[in-house]
Amino acid sequence: MRMRKKPRGRERLSVLSALTVSQPVQGGRVDFSFENKLPLRLEIGCGKGDFIRALSRREDGYNYLAMERCADVAVIAMEKYALDRGLGRPHPQGGWEAPDGAVYKDTPWDIPLAMRGNVRFMPMEAGGLTDYFDGGVFESIYANFSDPWPKTGHARRRLTHPDFLNRYLYLLQPGGYFRFKTDNADLFAYSMEMLEASPFTVTFVTHDLHASERAGENIMTEYEKNFTSKGFPIHMVEARK
Repeated sequence: MRMRKKPRGRERLSVLSALTVSQPVQGGRVDFSFENKLPLRLEIGCGKGDFIRALSRREDGYNYLAMERCADVAVIAMEKYALDRGLGRPHPQGGWEAPDGAVYKDTPWDIPLAMRGNVRFMPMEAGGLTDYFDGGVFESIYANFSDPWPKTGHARRRLTHPDFLNRYLYLLQPGGYFRFKTDNADLFAYSMEMLEASPFTVTFVTHDLHASERAGENIMTEYEKNFTSKGFPIHMVEARK
């Protein structure tokens, strides 16, 4: 289902732009900064941000980049994160109200680096990943409930197509892992076939995550909660470089 366009979406993204990573010019690299130099993780398709918020709190010895191609979804994830980290709230008359009461509406809020936490958001497509980052930069990469692109002619858009898997191999550190979750059995079967034919080593696979030994450590996304409530089993695979 297509996400409805958010009121003042561009303004809302701009106000919290200190939490975003901008798309670089051609041939450049992503410019981002964190208060502490920690191992870096990436989520592709963060949706409304439930997963990345929970994981970044539970496993706070890492820095995180959350990529989302739909800006109207990314702004929700950013605002939820800002609320969760005590960075204020949306102002009733528009803009963002900082903890000190200052309201930012027409200009970005230059959030102090120490307040930004360990997550940055990237409202952009995943297709240019290897243009954005140097090799071996990520400790792990997550893709949760991505678009299945069911038509055969759209296979190259699937996040587990060999073109994407090769990008992940380039971006991951030695021993780093790629973790993929979906409710779509056909997409999962395709993904397993692609992973098993790739240089990745599959280290864990389940066709019913919530009944597996990984259930206790699993963090559910907003889509996962919906699918699970309707009785759909959740498939998950972890593969290491």
